Amino acid sequence: MKKYGKNWICWLIWIGIWQLADLFIHNNVIFAGPVNMAMTLAGLLKDGDFWLSLLHSAFRICSGFLSAFFLGILLGSLGWAFPLVKEFLKPPMLMIRCVPVASFVILALIWIGSENLSVFISFLVVVPMIYGATLAGLENMDKKLLEMSQEFSMPFLKKVRFLFVPAVHPYLISSCRTALGMSWKSGVAAEVIGIPKASIGEQLYYTKLYLDTSGLFAWTFSIILISAVFELVFLTLLKKVRH
Repeated sequence: MKKYGKNWICWLIWIGIWQLADLFIHNNVIFAGPVNMAMTLAGLLKDGDFWLSLLHSAFRICSGFLSAFFLGILLGSLGWAFPLVKEFLKPPMLMIRCVPVASFVILALIWIGSENLSVFISFLVVVPMIYGATLAGLENMDKKLLEMSQEFSMPFLKKVRFLFVPAVHPYLISSCRTALGMSWKSGVAAEVIGIPKASIGEQLYYTKLYLDTSGLFAWTFSIILISAVFELVFLTLLKKVRH
């Protein structure tokens, strides 16, 4: 209880600093305080378009993340089992890590249009993270346990449950904490550039056009909240997999 109490106090202090900054700047175009943001958000909650945009973007970004999660595990497993596959995947994985997201966004707009842009970008950003985590977990697995399982002809599914999953699990948990945040950041950024209809990115673009800073803060807060909920649910389920 003491820990949670300290956390709440820290949050309240930062909200207070935020409100003081708003009072000092006193310009709603340049900066919006927590009170203005809360009032704007309360108005948005009554708007059906707000929920439609939120659900559409959440579905696209979560679809991209989940697709990348399962493909990353598959590719990482193949890379560990077959060294040639690992060498073959090195160039594309390195390219995805190094090339700016904006470049992929522009290419994706040409290839697939704006409708599924956030799906593709979220997928692209997450794949190398999950691939690397899976590969690292399998490569650092206890070799003696693997040799013992082969010696006693352990069935493949039992190897997966008792050897591979425990080896990869902590690496995936750590990687997913970063990957989940990056999928939302990159997905929403892609929507701001592509401006698909009924999306968070479209609404953020409109806040820029109308210099609606309190709206920008309200939408940003909504993104943080929904991404935090998705992260909590996904990581909770992922932690239960090992058990």
